[in-house]
Amino acid sequence: MIDNLKKILNEDQDPKAIEKITAKLEHLLMSNEEVGYIAVQKKPAVTIFPDSIVVTNKRIILCKPKNLGLSMEFIDYDWDDIAGSFVKEGILGADFTFTTNSDLTHTVDYLPKNQARKLYTYAKEQLDLLKNPKASVPVVAEVKEETPVVETVEEVPTEEVTLYAEIMPTSNDIIRDTEVEAPISEEKGLAHLTQDELFAKLQNYKKLLDNGLILQGEYDRLKSEILKFL
Repeated sequence: MIDNLKKILNEDQDPKAIEKITAKLEHLLMSNEEVGYIAVQKKPAVTIFPDSIVVTNKRIILCKPKNLGLSMEFIDYDWDDIAGSFVKEGILGADFTFTTNSDLTHTVDYLPKNQARKLYTYAKEQLDLLKNPKASVPVVAEVKEETPVVETVEEVPTEEVTLYAEIMPTSNDIIRDTEVEAPISEEKGLAHLTQDELFAKLQNYKKLLDNGLILQGEYDRLKSEILKFL
């Protein structure tokens, strides 16, 4: 853990914030649990009590200061409950987002871009380990600085908004099954989409379900097809 933290502190980390988090994590980590990476918010304005996100070999932990920094709220999710993750880079930083199998979505914004990329890489490695337990995947501490940026780190294309408009109900408020199934019925089409595009597509279908525009069974089918490629 100490070796990992030394590397983290060379990547625009706030030493005081890392010190506070690691002090509290000492009493939260399970046996054989190791911290892989810690990222801390860095908003454009001065952030006295930034949110942080910790990834270990067992889970993702969200750390949110409370009561003017006197206490901290921890929310954790095991890797086998994580459905997917992605990074969206902007001018002032990057957003790291992950979604769970229960359709919960969490985003930590205003992260330094290099920290967000490390989170994304580590998350992908842990999810790959779950799918291929026999595969030998190095932890993030072993990733060299020259590791290429994952190509999926890009802005979500606006064409997804057009797709949402295309599947809105007609004047008689009836959405035909073919109108929903047509965009994703061919796996070849999904295979060419980026992680960001797939994730945005999943969010659109969730909105349709929440608004009562599609049935739960239909949403589950659409979701399962998309998750094959996340």
